[in-house]
Amino acid sequence: MTNDNLQIAIDGPAASGKSTVARMVADRLNAFYLNTGEMYRTITWALMNKGITDFENDETLSDFLASSDLRYSLNDQDDLVLFLDDEVVDINEVRQPEVTANVSLVAKRPLIRQWMLERQRSCAKLGLLVAEGRDIGTVVFPNARWKLFVTATPMERARRRLAQSSEVEAGITLEELAKQIADRDRIDETREVSPLKPAEDSIIVDTTGLSIEEVLDKIAGIVK
Repeated sequence: MTNDNLQIAIDGPAASGKSTVARMVADRLNAFYLNTGEMYRTITWALMNKGITDFENDETLSDFLASSDLRYSLNDQDDLVLFLDDEVVDINEVRQPEVTANVSLVAKRPLIRQWMLERQRSCAKLGLLVAEGRDIGTVVFPNARWKLFVTATPMERARRRLAQSSEVEAGITLEELAKQIADRDRIDETREVSPLKPAEDSIIVDTTGLSIEEVLDKIAGIVK
């Protein structure tokens, strides 16, 4: 087996638990962990930080990307760390509610997705890689050896996101959050480039009602 397909592709909608599971699978299997969602969040945060909110303007986006550098690099502990223009990305900053509210609008732009693609694929040369996002098995690593689509019911996902208080607006109700998640799903599933959907050969993993350990055991069992 070569690095051409030595990836575990984990896709799924917002708040499905895929990030937590992917990180733990990587730890259990001594693999590298790639979170493509953090890459899109970082670009969204950087655009907003520069006062750019017209995400439909390709000329503005192109100028911004031409002067930006976003990449995963290994640190001294051989962990993949996300850098933006030679600075380590503060994950807490890019997971703020205002970023969450806009990331799907940025991520649906073809120009952004194409720019991201080579930066995501470059991590494959490292070896065994757990990559998670929304188009890993369909676009980023279509030849991945293992493809999983992690999901849960909309209400279950809303409950999980509400528990992550740093990512939601203060005072938001469960019903309002469920609607926001449904709206984000709609944007992700209907975008022209790389829509959110399971790869034809993905294994569907429904995490509704399951503990993290139960999901972890199921996925690690599939891979092993």
